[in-house]
Amino acid sequence: MKLNNINISVRIVKRTFLLIVLLTTIIVLGFAPEKAPDIGIKKVVIDAGHGGHDPGCQGGSANEKDVALAIALRLGQVIKRSYDDVEVIYTRDKDVFVTLENRAKIANDAKADLFICVHANANDNKSAYGTETFVMGTNKEKANKEVAKRENDVILMEDNYETKYSDFKPGTAEYSAALDAYQRAYQAQSIEFAIKIQDQFSTLGRKNRGVKQAGFLVLYRTAMPSVLIETGFLTNKEEQDFLSSPEKQKLLAGSIFNAFNDYKSDVEGIDIKIIDDAQKDDSLEESKEETNVMNNAGGQSNTTRVTYRVQIASSTNQVETTVYNFKGLTELYEYEKSGLYRYYTGKTNDLGEASKIQGLAREKGYKDAFVVPFYKGEKISMSKAMGLTNK
Repeated sequence: MKLNNINISVRIVKRTFLLIVLLTTIIVLGFAPEKAPDIGIKKVVIDAGHGGHDPGCQGGSANEKDVALAIALRLGQVIKRSYDDVEVIYTRDKDVFVTLENRAKIANDAKADLFICVHANANDNKSAYGTETFVMGTNKEKANKEVAKRENDVILMEDNYETKYSDFKPGTAEYSAALDAYQRAYQAQSIEFAIKIQDQFSTLGRKNRGVKQAGFLVLYRTAMPSVLIETGFLTNKEEQDFLSSPEKQKLLAGSIFNAFNDYKSDVEGIDIKIIDDAQKDDSLEESKEETNVMNNAGGQSNTTRVTYRVQIASSTNQVETTVYNFKGLTELYEYEKSGLYRYYTGKTNDLGEASKIQGLAREKGYKDAFVVPFYKGEKISMSKAMGLTNK
């Protein structure tokens, strides 16, 4: 009888213990904070233009396909070496022909976070030189149309191209609708990245021909922020020599990487990785717009310290900085560059406080909000801000 009582007691203890474990699990799981979305640049597709039986533009003995591939591979290598958490995917890593359709498909199938297309330029004017970076958009200028036409003409080398690209008909309602959707979803981010690329090229002493919009088929079909980089003119003898040099190709790839590094740190917030001293520059000049910009922000400028704001939105269209337009957030501030309007909330000299403002912005629904440092009225990279703060 006693043995039975003991067995019953043991069973009761076991059941009670299991019930406690179960209830504890339910409570913990029920009240556990929702996992934050994985915001960041985790997959990058690098697209070397042309290839195989398509040499691209030519200058002397240099072919665009070879220049583009060399720069693309170097860029991928440095990203791989610097970031264990970033997967690099090439549309081609050797001299083969890849259709424009398949280049975009590779990026879309991979669900890439960024698409970087590398090219070299050409012009009937042999003295034309410099770099320019394109994003998908309307063809507003003749020069932009000509560049887009030259890069798009590669489809003439493909079988059944009229059917494959039947949706790409500028001027039609279908094209306009698709372009409008792309612009709403990705154009602002694409311009952000393109500006960073052009700024980095400028540090090499390269002529900055600016960020431009044009109707590139390969960008039209990608479903992520995308840029097409024209690294220089092979039809200019001096630039041909520059682009053909392995050392100069390394510099160009390094500049694109620095832009990537800066863009990635923007997207992912304040937890950045400082790679090297390539971005350090003590020659920042006080902006002519500084007084106007800071007054618009509701405060006096402090040109001797780094200040931090939280970027909550960007748009190619200007938006009035009122609390009604930005979900009740205050200390709103607009910053325009190269036709892109960026909107910020908050202002502080303390990075920890900036992180709290970022958290508040994300609670309000701005899930991609990130901290941006300013110095002397100009945006700077987070690595530069760390360097200035530590001086």
